[in-house]
Amino acid sequence: MTPRTAEALQRRYGATYKWLASGAVMVGCIATVLSATIVNVALPDIMGEFGLGQDQAQWLSTAFLAAMTASMLTTAWGLATFGTKKAYVYSLAVFVVGSILGGVSPNEHVLIVARVLQGAAAGLVQPVAMVVLFTSFHPSERGLAMGLYSLGVVLAPALGPTMGGMLVDNYTWRYVFFLGIPLCLAGAGLAMAYLPDHVRRDRMPFDLPGFVLLCVLVFAFLTALSNGQREGWDSLFVRGFFGLSALATVGFILRERTCATPLLALGVYANPRFLAASLVAFILGLGLFGSTYLIPLFVQTIQGASPTESGLLLMPGGIVLGLVSPVAGRLADRVPPYVLIMLGLALFGWSSWLMTAADTSTAFWSFAGWVVLGRVGLGCILPSLNSGALRVLSHEQVGQGSGNINFMRQLGGAVGVSLLSVYLERQTTLYGQALNALQTGTHIASDTLVRIGARLMQAGFLDDFSQSLRQPEAYQFFSNMLAAKARMLGFRESFLLAALLFALGIVPAWFMRLGRPRTPNRPR
Repeated sequence: MTPRTAEALQRRYGATYKWLASGAVMVGCIATVLSATIVNVALPDIMGEFGLGQDQAQWLSTAFLAAMTASMLTTAWGLATFGTKKAYVYSLAVFVVGSILGGVSPNEHVLIVARVLQGAAAGLVQPVAMVVLFTSFHPSERGLAMGLYSLGVVLAPALGPTMGGMLVDNYTWRYVFFLGIPLCLAGAGLAMAYLPDHVRRDRMPFDLPGFVLLCVLVFAFLTALSNGQREGWDSLFVRGFFGLSALATVGFILRERTCATPLLALGVYANPRFLAASLVAFILGLGLFGSTYLIPLFVQTIQGASPTESGLLLMPGGIVLGLVSPVAGRLADRVPPYVLIMLGLALFGWSSWLMTAADTSTAFWSFAGWVVLGRVGLGCILPSLNSGALRVLSHEQVGQGSGNINFMRQLGGAVGVSLLSVYLERQTTLYGQALNALQTGTHIASDTLVRIGARLMQAGFLDDFSQSLRQPEAYQFFSNMLAAKARMLGFRESFLLAALLFALGIVPAWFMRLGRPRTPNRPR
């Protein structure tokens, strides 16, 4: 049977082919992206079942993002070796295996392995989806194509936590791993019908040494970063892993510069506008995935919200994002990309800055409004970022460019989750020490304990008010008050850091204006 090429499929289905191919890849893409953040609403339940601390639990997000980061760079090799259809379907199969393993995990170690499998598969599915969309649409419509891609990439994690929260509340956290399986099966079926299966004759060899070095540098760096607070930043363990990451980075760069078929085509970074777009993508990943990790944790651990409520908090933002992304995609064909990107970064930064005022009494709709503001900014950024980055590359570089830009965003996401998790833990500890120090040598602690004792006696927990200061209940309640206050202040500091990261992204976005973009030919 003669392999079907994209050109043959376009001749067969005509103008509708771009929508058929887009639907095939976006169904699977949504399934994989859904799992990137849906586990966040289940983290408190997973931590409770397996007895995990926050520094261990964050690996459920970090492992997924780190594996996705590494596998994204295999996009060009996978397309050249297997063809579009097989690369996509095989990746969905691995994702289904990881999802099943995650749902039946007996301990946290198996669960992390499952997240690695899911992330590795998602890392290939997403760039393949971008390549199919970018090549199926006319150059004058690529902003619209990237708008559709962005809609799937960000709408899924925005709406997914709501469904995940409902599953956690009504069943168990294990069901969140099964949510994407039906979508994967549907995506595989559509791909068999509408994606090309033509394979290039000049297959490229796989850069195994480069891939190993990449995995070492990513996981070594994240291991050092996530263990620094617990082990000590000057400990031999942390310094050793940072050093290993640095050596692997040098080795990876040297390997990619000398390899005939590198995983990461460093030549595309010679284009200053693509380099600027890559820096924006990295910073966007830092803030986006980091803040998405923080919000469900905040509303569940500080405000006492249920998983369903924390998911519903993100739903209005997801709906708004679904409306903004296609419009921004169309604007990306008419407005210089850096304009929309800078506007989006400013809005997202403003959203994170507003969250620094959040506390236990913050109203649901106030917090939801802040999330909506950030999602409007996100809707402006992604279509313009992807379109602006890829349109400055030659047709031969699009495959590498799509992998590179996604690589930078996901690398930023993996670093961002670890960074903000560590920063939250560190700031919580510092605030806890400061609040405890304020009680020394003052009457604040004794006056507070008297009031707590009175309240406990009124509630029937104490019989003798004169002994209230010596009751362990009063001391425990007071200690919990200080710990909760310190944690709330730690979250505020973490949201502020996210806002500063988005503000920092405006600098490389400004440099994306350098040079003249190629004006695509309009269809006649």
